Amino acid sequence: MKHTTRSAPLVVLGAVTAVALAACGAPGTAGAGSKQNSQSLSSPAQKSGTLTMVTKFADPKYAPYFQGVAKAYEQANPKVTIKLEQVGDQPYKDKIRVLSASKQLPDIYFSWAGDFANKFVRAGLAADLTSVIGPDTEWGKTFSPAALKAFETNGKNFGVPIDLDAKYLAYNKTAFAKAGVNGVPSTLEDLLGACDKLKAAGYTPIALGNQYGWPAIHYMTQLNAYNVPPATLAKDYNPATGEFTDPGYTKAVDQFKDIITRCSSKDDNGVSHEAGQANFINGKAAMHYLESVEFQVLTAKGGAPKALADNWDFMRLPAPQGAAGDTGALTGAPDGFMVNAQSKNAALAVDFLKFMTDQQNAAKLTADIGWLSPVKGSATASNSFPQLQAALTDISKASQFAIWLDTVTNAEVANAYLSGIEGVIDGSKSSKDVITGVQQAAAKAKKQVG
Repeated sequence: MKHTTRSAPLVVLGAVTAVALAACGAPGTAGAGSKQNSQSLSSPAQKSGTLTMVTKFADPKYAPYFQGVAKAYEQANPKVTIKLEQVGDQPYKDKIRVLSASKQLPDIYFSWAGDFANKFVRAGLAADLTSVIGPDTEWGKTFSPAALKAFETNGKNFGVPIDLDAKYLAYNKTAFAKAGVNGVPSTLEDLLGACDKLKAAGYTPIALGNQYGWPAIHYMTQLNAYNVPPATLAKDYNPATGEFTDPGYTKAVDQFKDIITRCSSKDDNGVSHEAGQANFINGKAAMHYLESVEFQVLTAKGGAPKALADNWDFMRLPAPQGAAGDTGALTGAPDGFMVNAQSKNAALAVDFLKFMTDQQNAAKLTADIGWLSPVKGSATASNSFPQLQAALTDISKASQFAIWLDTVTNAEVANAYLSGIEGVIDGSKSSKDVITGVQQAAAKAKKQVG
């Protein structure tokens, strides 16, 4: 999900869940994929019929790509008709709620990764695609492992990733050289030391604009993954079992506070993400934490001045020494599509999604829209630029995605983090205050899900 709509699922997730469960029974009685038709998902020998599909990509910058892929599939398979409906973010939320309640989901529908997708899985609305897209299948092997895992629930695959987005710390190589920062910091402690040097050289070490809350939450997403063991993190991010009592959560907030104190500013809540980014682009700041979908703005083609466009690179936010969590995890997530568990054309739907994510169409996604595809090798010199190619390679090496904290957790927990971390930035809240609020929110979420 792109950064301009990062918190979009929070306001609709509860409503979607309510109608999904009303339509399909409680999660306990409709286990993952338990209501799925027993038909084979292998590509049909005779491809014919009508597929219905709803996306949230109505924006004129994105819609033509999906229209073109659907048309190309129809041309290759004359007996197939694809009824493609593309709506915007908010209309999609409304539409998926109505379709879930009326048991009229399309054959293929869009989903964000994380708890949004898992609600449909628990309600029996998503087909189990493990047999065709599991990591050991022919199709599954063409994807970045982290992208596949983002749509995995209880060891089963329920979504087809369509794009990739990950969070990186871009840095100005000229600023590093002038400040005497030799090499890329390999630990969080090294990063803090680099910030001290950059500040002494007259730079804002890291440009952060947290006016809307989500930029700081991305730091917490990564720091939680580094400091909390994966099994504990998974348990706590599940609203039915979340407690947030592991000491790693407090360590993560402490580390974020160190980043603000030594690398940024207590005034960041009053700065927009775009304004912070501008400070990096114009050379006032030495680093900026941004998404790979934003890399374009740092290039000459994206309007960046030559002084930056020719002299920037990126790194992951480095892990702290002795981290107890997964130091190979990377903040980010793919968007994807799910197949209706009750679809009579599930095999055809899978065949179309295979077509959409083949090497040619994956490369076209990057060329036409500028998005990274989760398909390995799809970003090349002909359709992207070096940093974007390097990002795809790095994402493929990630042990897993640390999915955006404000979409992977229950809305109560996400909101507690949002308000709490804003308090850390301006100095009004301690790490203990934040985690206490998160624990209280987790207890409330647990009651809500029963």
